[in-house]
Amino acid sequence: MSRGSATREKRILIPGFHAVRETLLREETKIEAVWVAKGRGRERVREILEMAHGKGIPVLFKEGHDLDRHLPGVSHQGIAALMGGFAYSGLTELVDRHSQHSEQGLLVAADHITDEGNLGALIRTAAFFGIHGLILPRDRSAKVTGKVIKRSSGACAHLPIAQVVNLGRSLDRLREEGFWIIGTAGEARVSIYEFDWNRDLVLVLGSEEKGLSRSIRERCHQTVRIPGSGHVSALNVSVAGGIILAEILRQRQAAGSSLGRRF
Repeated sequence: MSRGSATREKRILIPGFHAVRETLLREETKIEAVWVAKGRGRERVREILEMAHGKGIPVLFKEGHDLDRHLPGVSHQGIAALMGGFAYSGLTELVDRHSQHSEQGLLVAADHITDEGNLGALIRTAAFFGIHGLILPRDRSAKVTGKVIKRSSGACAHLPIAQVVNLGRSLDRLREEGFWIIGTAGEARVSIYEFDWNRDLVLVLGSEEKGLSRSIRERCHQTVRIPGSGHVSALNVSVAGGIILAEILRQRQAAGSSLGRRF
């Protein structure tokens, strides 16, 4: 089985002030140029311009309609960064990142989430809780695009994301590495508040429409549910992920284990 090497996608254009700023903050991110709409108030973009000049990144002033043409339907705020493709981590890197620290491992796997907005929001949630990495399948899944980076407010720069050929086989490998595979399902008998999260684990989140695929569900050691009392049957994946990650951290902090920020 492949050890999972890092890959880089084709060029992408990152729109929006916060997404561009967070991307510039990462030393290893390769930004080729920053685009600024002509006539844009300098006070708004002064920090971005200073950061770009400090890194030797060219700043190109464009007509507003040029940004609109390259970013159709996107609120780009008159600023964008051209990046030489998003650098995905390898699965091995995610495992090694966890093993280099004393805290228990926590990875999140997205089971074919195709909506870019949902993926961006999930990335922001995962980064907030300081997980060790996010796993995406290569096919039938949203990828990290400029729109996703904007939706995450640049959180992609702070979260290792692996893109794997086969999610099921990747989960099998993680099981061999000692991780528990925990899936989410509305009909599961075990509540997230009853389950013991104090172990190395992969939290697998399915799409709001289809949930977990059968092959992924069969690989789970356990499925859990978020108890609710309303008339809505499902939550947005980033909201569901946030609720579960908050409970994981609560249990681990209560047990004296640490992961990510304390709140």
